[in-house]
Amino acid sequence: MATPTSEPQDDSSLSQEGCYVALTNSPLTIQSVTDRVRSPQAGAIVIFAGTTRDTFEHKPVAQLSYTAYTPLALQTMLTIATTLHSEHSLHGIAMVHRLGAVPVGEESIVIAVSAAHRQAAWRAGEAALEACKARVEVWKREEFGDGEGVWRANRDGVRGERVG
Repeated sequence: MATPTSEPQDDSSLSQEGCYVALTNSPLTIQSVTDRVRSPQAGAIVIFAGTTRDTFEHKPVAQLSYTAYTPLALQTMLTIATTLHSEHSLHGIAMVHRLGAVPVGEESIVIAVSAAHRQAAWRAGEAALEACKARVEVWKREEFGDGEGVWRANRDGVRGERVG
């Protein structure tokens, strides 16, 4: 059974054996996510860090802002993690997504997976990212340098409604 963990007030997380997922308003730390999947039995740890880039469709991006339906997003993330943990015989999987404003150059998501062998870790890491982008109830607003913005589903290229 998944149980909430005690984290700082602006964090929400769930964990289950070998799986950890969280949403936070705090800047992400790659090392802290990686440490959640370390195992002496793991021969590979794969890390993905998604960062805010400075342009989108030739427009300067000031920052991204993320929002989520937290209870459902966490449960969806945990379902993804537990499925991949089993399918790829992982030692650990951790997925942490940032909410709120994420300035250019900072991470909005960090995923770490550990496995006995690199192939399983590579495949699980990519599958985790693609599943998160396709299924997790997180939305982003791209805020441009001119003050305009666009809400998007948290998927590449899926445009939402323009806001100004």
